[in-house]
Amino acid sequence: SPVLRCRRAQLRLCLERLKGLVPLGAAAGRHTTLSLLTRARLHIQKLQDQERRALHQIEQLQREQRHLQRQLEKLGMERVRIDSIGSSLSSERSDSEQGES
Repeated sequence: SPVLRCRRAQLRLCLERLKGLVPLGAAAGRHTTLSLLTRARLHIQKLQDQERRALHQIEQLQREQRHLQRQLEKLGMERVRIDSIGSSLSSERSDSEQGES
């Protein structure tokens, strides 16, 4: 029937597109629909694993970035405190020097 032929043609077209997306290795020339679909499933699982690992690495890097940001802020506050101590010491010295004159 024409409807069935159309569906088969559409299925063949979809399988050809899938063949272009899935790495088939040495068996690229000869494959069955089942082997193509199996390889596609394995390829999708591999991509999902890579995505999970990438997301995990992003989370780790974000945690590390937050930690380093906190350390940087802490160092900045310590520097301000040290600078203020240094300036108060130098002003005390200049006060005492003026008293001696």
